[in-house]
Amino acid sequence: MNAQTAQTTFNNTLIPQPAKLATGQGSFVLSSSFTVAAPHFRDERLDAGIGRMLHRLEYQTGVPITKDIQKEAAGAALVIDVQGAGEAVQSIDEDESYSLNVTSNGAKLQANTVVGALRGMETLLQLVQADRTDYILPAVSIEDAPRFRWRGLMIDCGRHFEPVSVIERTLDGMAALKLNVFHWHLTDDQGFRIESKLNPKLTGMGSDGLYYTQEQAREVVAYARARGIRVVPEFDIPGHSVSWFVGYPEISSGPGPYKIRREFGISDEAMDPTRDSTYKFLDGFIGEMTTIFPDPYLHIGGDESNGVQWKNNPRIVEFMQKHDMKDTAALQAYFNQHLLKILEKHHRSMIGWDEVLNPGLPKDVIIQSWRGAESLTAGAKQGYQGILSAPYYLDGMKSAEQHYLADPLPSTSDLTAPQRALILGGEVCMWGEQLYEHTIDSRIWPRTAAIAERFWSPENVRDVEDMYRRLAVMSVRLEAFGLTHLSQEDVGLRALTGTTDIDAMRVFASILEPVSFHERYQGQHTSQLTPLDHLVDAVRPDPPSRYGMEVLVRSFLENPAQHEKERQELQDTFASWLKAAPDVQRQVSESPLLADAAGRAQQFAELAKIGSEAVAHLSGGSTLPDGWKQNSLAAIDAAQKPQGLVRFTVLAPLRELVNAAQ
Repeated sequence: MNAQTAQTTFNNTLIPQPAKLATGQGSFVLSSSFTVAAPHFRDERLDAGIGRMLHRLEYQTGVPITKDIQKEAAGAALVIDVQGAGEAVQSIDEDESYSLNVTSNGAKLQANTVVGALRGMETLLQLVQADRTDYILPAVSIEDAPRFRWRGLMIDCGRHFEPVSVIERTLDGMAALKLNVFHWHLTDDQGFRIESKLNPKLTGMGSDGLYYTQEQAREVVAYARARGIRVVPEFDIPGHSVSWFVGYPEISSGPGPYKIRREFGISDEAMDPTRDSTYKFLDGFIGEMTTIFPDPYLHIGGDESNGVQWKNNPRIVEFMQKHDMKDTAALQAYFNQHLLKILEKHHRSMIGWDEVLNPGLPKDVIIQSWRGAESLTAGAKQGYQGILSAPYYLDGMKSAEQHYLADPLPSTSDLTAPQRALILGGEVCMWGEQLYEHTIDSRIWPRTAAIAERFWSPENVRDVEDMYRRLAVMSVRLEAFGLTHLSQEDVGLRALTGTTDIDAMRVFASILEPVSFHERYQGQHTSQLTPLDHLVDAVRPDPPSRYGMEVLVRSFLENPAQHEKERQELQDTFASWLKAAPDVQRQVSESPLLADAAGRAQQFAELAKIGSEAVAHLSGGSTLPDGWKQNSLAAIDAAQKPQGLVRFTVLAPLRELVNAAQ
C-alpha cells in the first residue's frame, strides 16, 4: 500500500454528481498491494459486485490486484462496510445511499444496503485518475443519495428485437450511471418477444422467431438485480396488440385473421374488453409472467388505443350502450378495472401510460407520462404517483443539453409538498422503430448519462459546459462494457464506402446527426422491413461538434483580434473540412447507399469555404466580395432544410460568424 500526501489536483469527472462532495489533501496511490475488506455484512451479491469492481479497477490501471475479500478491516486499502442485504425484491423504497471517504491512507465505503454499496463502488471507479506515473484516488469525502427513487431506461424490443447481449451491456451502462429501473417493452404490434408456455402461439406465430425464452428473461432479471436494477416488463394492451392476435384472434375485437403488423404508428386493432374469455386469457398469462419477473410493478401500456375496432363491432357497441358508456375511453377504463383485479390477484401493482388515467382508477396505479409535465402535474394533483418521460424520448434526437435541462420536478412547480412527493422520478425512452442491435448503443449513449445525472443529482447541478466536459470522459468509460456508441460510426462508414479509407468521411460525419423519428418517418416511410443501413444510421445524435463549435465561435467573437487560440482552432477546423470535401464527394458518388447524401456533401464543401472566409475576414486578413454575406446566409438556409435524413450540427454558430463578418 502506498500513500501520497502531496496535494493532488482533483479532476472531477463524476457522473452523476454526488449530493455532497468535499475535497481533501493528498491522494491514495493504487498499487498491487491493494486489498478490500468487508468486515460487517457479506452476501453473494455484494461479493460479486466487489469482484466486478476489482476487475474493472485492474483494467483501468493495469495494476494487478488480488480478488480476495478480507474479513478484517486492518491493513485493507478499501473497507466496504454494509449494514445488510436490503430488500429481498428491490422496490422503489430501497435505500441507495452511501458515503465514501478517501484519504492518503485508503478508502472507506459505508452503506445501509448492498445496492447502496454498489452505487458507491461506481463512484469509486470514476474517481480513479492518472497522476504522472501512477493511478490515484484523490482525497474526497462524499455523502450521496438519489434525488428521485425511479430512474429508468425503457427499451422497446417489440418493433426490433434486441439480443440478450445488447440488453446486458446496456444494464452495465445503466449501473455505471446509477439508473435503477430497466423498463422492458416486450410486446407490440410488430412482435411478441417473451415466451409463454401456456400460450405458445404468442411467440410461435407473433415473433418471427425473435423472442426471449423464459430462461433468458430470468437471466436478464438476475443480471440486473446483481447490479441493483429492477426489471419492469411491459405488455402493451388493449391496443398495440396485433402480435397477440396472430395466434389468438379470439381475444381481439375483430374477426381476423391477423398477421404481424410491419407498419408503425397507431393501429385500429384492440383486445375485446367485453368477453370474460379475454380476462381469463390475461389472468393465465400474467400469472405465468410473475414467475419470471418478481418486481412488484407490471406495466400494461394502455396508450394509443383509438377505439376504431370497438366502434365497428356491433356487439361491442351494444355492450357499451347497455353499460352506459359514453365513449371508448370509458370502455378502456372498464378494461383497466378488470385488469387491475387480475394484477392484484397476482400481487402486482399497475403502471400505465397517460391514457390509463381515469377518475375511477385506484390511487396506487403509477402514471407514466409521455404527454409532458402538464399531464404529470395533473395526475399528481389527483393523487397519483407519476414518472416523467416526455422530455427524455431519445428518438427525438435532441441534444444531451436539452435532455439535461428538463427536470421531472422543477422548483418552479406549483405542486404542494405532498403532491411533489408523488413524482417518483423519470424514465428515458428508447423506442425501437428505427434502430437495431448495431445502432442502439449510439442512440442511447452517452446522452442517457446526462439524463441519469438529472435523475440522481441535486436540482441545482445544471452547468451544461461542465456536464459536456464530464460526459466526454464518461462516454469513453462506457466503452469498457462493450458498448459500441463510439466505434459503430466507423463501422457504418466503412460499410457505406466499402473501404477502410474513411478519414474524409469521418470529418464529414463529425458535423452530421440523424433527423428525428418523425422527420425520418415522413421522409422515408420506415417500416419494420426498412433496411437500417444509410448515413443516418451511421452518424450519432448530438456529436461533440455541436456544442464544441457553439462554444468556440462564441469565445472567438468576443474579441477576434485577441483570441488567437480560438482563431487558429477555427481555421484548422475549416481547413480540415476543405481538405476532406473532394474525397467525401467522390466516395458519396461511388456508393449507391450514399446517393441521398450527395446534396449534403456539396453543402459540406460550401460551408467549409464560408467558415474559412468568415474567420479570415474577422481576423483582419481579407476583404469579402459584394454580396458575400447574402450568398453565405442563403447557403446556410439551404443547408438547414431537410435532406438525406441527416442534419448539420454547426449551422447556428456558422450563421453567427457570417453575421459578424460585415
